Amino acid sequence: MRRIRAAAVGAVTLSLVLAAAACGGGSTGGGGSNEQPRTLTYWASNQGANIEVDKKVLQPELDKFEKETGIEVKLEVVPWSDLLNRILTATTSGQGPDVLNIGNTWSASLQSTGALLPWDEENFGKIGGKDRFVPSALGSTGVQGQDPAAVPLYSMAYALYYNKKMFADAGITEPPATWDELVATGRKLTTDGTSAIGVEGSNLSNNIHQVFVLGKQHGADFFTPDGKPDFTSDGAVAAVKQYVDLMAEHRIVAKGNAEYAQNQSLSDFANDRTAMVLWQTASATFASHGMKEDEWGVAPAPVQSGAPGQGKAVNSMVAGINMAVFKNTKNIDGAMRFVKFMTGDEEQKILNKAYGSIPPVTSAQQDPAFATPALAVLRKTLATSAAALPQVPEESQFETVVGTAVKELFAEAAAGQPVTAESVRAKLEKAQQQMPKK
Repeated sequence: MRRIRAAAVGAVTLSLVLAAAACGGGSTGGGGSNEQPRTLTYWASNQGANIEVDKKVLQPELDKFEKETGIEVKLEVVPWSDLLNRILTATTSGQGPDVLNIGNTWSASLQSTGALLPWDEENFGKIGGKDRFVPSALGSTGVQGQDPAAVPLYSMAYALYYNKKMFADAGITEPPATWDELVATGRKLTTDGTSAIGVEGSNLSNNIHQVFVLGKQHGADFFTPDGKPDFTSDGAVAAVKQYVDLMAEHRIVAKGNAEYAQNQSLSDFANDRTAMVLWQTASATFASHGMKEDEWGVAPAPVQSGAPGQGKAVNSMVAGINMAVFKNTKNIDGAMRFVKFMTGDEEQKILNKAYGSIPPVTSAQQDPAFATPALAVLRKTLATSAAALPQVPEESQFETVVGTAVKELFAEAAAGQPVTAESVRAKLEKAQQQMPKK
């Protein structure tokens, strides 16, 4: 999911929505009852440094689509802080777009509402076939064994970005490869005016992404194989504590980061206030802050020991944006043509170049633009050491309640309160109690 999504809806609200008989969205867009409308409404997620950047990227492509098809696409770029709530409201009211972006980690949750068009073999055939897409991206499109609820649009992975000058000034020649190395490096980089690494303690989804990966490294999945929450295992507790301890114990994260929300850590990084940041496909955002490409480096995100890989050496979640269609749209043919257009090779190259992301369409990845050193790290991560977040209907609640638990622990760390295994477990137990009972 991209530019980190704030899962703003509470667990109780979401559980009520998921229990409702969802009717989906879709605009009439004009046209008579016997003909397809000549307009589509499209909710795009905020991928650029701000909404205006997204409009500048997307509108020329939507104009191109209109010229080719005669179908006007009415664009709204929705901030991540509002997107999930907007989608959930649309699933119950029926007042939503024809086509929309969703964070890929929400796929299973939104699939369970019944509001999104299932991508069966016939529907995939209308956009060129399922085998056009990279398997790791398809793994975050809904519950395994069911037809996907969406198709991949942009792919991303986490990496460790570092400020080359700050590293050189501190006499550091290599980026850290393990968490112990990161802490040791971080202590060399932390001064009165700068901190070693930035976090976004108030960004619930970023919290989830980081502790999910650390959980995998500690042998925890946060859900049992039958889909029940498992937030209080020793591995889950160790993962959350290790992340918060970057501030609480090691003090290589500034206390003010406890209040940081979306993209604030990137601003600090681009302005030499922090030396490192763990982020997903960040090059375009750095450029928007005026940072030159030769000023930063990128390396695989740290692991506990050894090298990144499968199992306990996972170092990223499978990040990305999916594209979905409300199944009661009154312009299903137009929606399908639009999805085909946006996932076609030409548009995949244009859009992913603009956002610094990676095409989830295999053939589009062959463009030399996606073979840069920075993107090579991300492509290898997606192919060899990334794992999809749990594809369960309760995933969105998981992001909210566990993300909030981590936020509260960062706030306590910033206030000088001790963060212990017992206090972490208590927060996670409270979060688990807020999940719907099966």
